[in-house]
Amino acid sequence: MKNHYTLRWMFFIGGLAILACGVALTIKGQSYGVGSWDVLHVGLYQSLGLTIGTWSILLGLLIIILSAIVLKELPKIGTIMNMALTGLFIDFFNAIIPDVHTAVGQLICFVSGVIILGIGDAIYITANLGAGPRDSLMLIAVERLKLSITVARTAMEFLVAVTGYLIGGPIGLGTVIMVFVLGPVIQISFKYTERLYQYLTKEKVVVVVEEEVKQNV
Repeated sequence: MKNHYTLRWMFFIGGLAILACGVALTIKGQSYGVGSWDVLHVGLYQSLGLTIGTWSILLGLLIIILSAIVLKELPKIGTIMNMALTGLFIDFFNAIIPDVHTAVGQLICFVSGVIILGIGDAIYITANLGAGPRDSLMLIAVERLKLSITVARTAMEFLVAVTGYLIGGPIGLGTVIMVFVLGPVIQISFKYTERLYQYLTKEKVVVVVEEEVKQNV
């Protein structure tokens, strides 16, 4: 059991690191557009300073506070750690991944970033240690509105992208693509991450994840 708990934390932290690497790659390929939330993060960074990761943390904190008020319950420690670690990892990878200036190079960064982001998202959700602020919103929509992960995530990405555009954030074709592609990437990846977790622990991951959804509503 102790080994299983350690493995869950490895999935959690490793998934967040992979997710953040994907975000940083899409930022490096931003001539094609960035993800919906990063339209906000980059726009705030360019307008007010600080770092992209810092704005990710601050917006995550705002969502956590609002969710706690709406749901009338305190956030999980995993949710708070998700908020902090994701922002720190984004700044880390954004600093070590070199800037790319060619169109082909940026396209490769963008496409690989979307895929890596979706895989990382699925990995950390599998750990069942608390969804991040943004994924908590997605899980609430899944349970309350009876939506699939794909539909819930796509709708959320679309609304955030529009909001980011209205406040002057960078938006492009890639942003639109991510709105409709990221949800399916997460859902497909999730099937494999739960199989991997089940293989390593001999536990039925789907039961753990279903409980996670219920605990976040």
